[in-house]
Amino acid sequence: MNFIKPIEELTFTDDFMFGYILRDPEICKTLLETLLEIQIDRLEYPELQKSISTFYESKGVRLDVYVKNSNRVFDIEIQNDFQIALPRRTRYYQSMIDMDDLLKGADYSELKESFIIFVCQFDPFKADLPCYTFKNLCLEDNNINLKDGTTKIIFNSTAYEKENNLEISAFLKYIKTKVPTNNFTDRLHRLVEEHKINNKFRNEYFAMNLHDRDITRKAFAEGEALGVEKGISQGAEQNKIETAKKFIKMGFSFEQIAEGTNLSLEKVQQLAEEQEHK
Repeated sequence: MNFIKPIEELTFTDDFMFGYILRDPEICKTLLETLLEIQIDRLEYPELQKSISTFYESKGVRLDVYVKNSNRVFDIEIQNDFQIALPRRTRYYQSMIDMDDLLKGADYSELKESFIIFVCQFDPFKADLPCYTFKNLCLEDNNINLKDGTTKIIFNSTAYEKENNLEISAFLKYIKTKVPTNNFTDRLHRLVEEHKINNKFRNEYFAMNLHDRDITRKAFAEGEALGVEKGISQGAEQNKIETAKKFIKMGFSFEQIAEGTNLSLEKVQQLAEEQEHK
């Protein structure tokens, strides 16, 4: 199984390219200020695919781009495939970000204001809104904000035409269509093309993918073995389906699951939709 996408086919929305370009503090700052419509004083240098794990045995998270300024923490994620557990992923990421602060000796009162941002190529809530913003409000009185300093924002690039902010609309359109329409997206597009012929970028891309491919192969092998151990009697096709369902829950891309199980991409998407409505 070869899960490495050819460098020539990479776009800004590919996970590694997205994080690599946002290593540039100026680019990252411009994007955050555009999407959040706020001014940022400064950024600590962005970390690509920052791994966060706690001192106890737990599932770690690897964040696409994780940056801080003087009193805020930002996690920016690109999401290309529909994920059933997207809302709960934001909850888990929030807990890991807070734990990262607390393990460095911070008191609860010192926890930074946090923004978890997902930029999606699909509509996760099917309400046709370009942006979904979530804060903790009192159900009995929406004027009462818990003021816990957390904000979760999920952008839906499929509804870019409905976004009133022209800069945000242009960015979401670029995410969905790969067509730059303003200065910022034109700059992003040029950087994508420049990186694809840059040897340093190419070497890092292949090195990361070799590691991830080994992990993915091991995971698929374990999943298939588990299916056999459970005595799936319906035959090879059902075994593939059960394995696919397992990896949909784990967050593998639809393309990876289709290639790893030899199911069609359409079948994997159908399974994901069925699990969503259960």
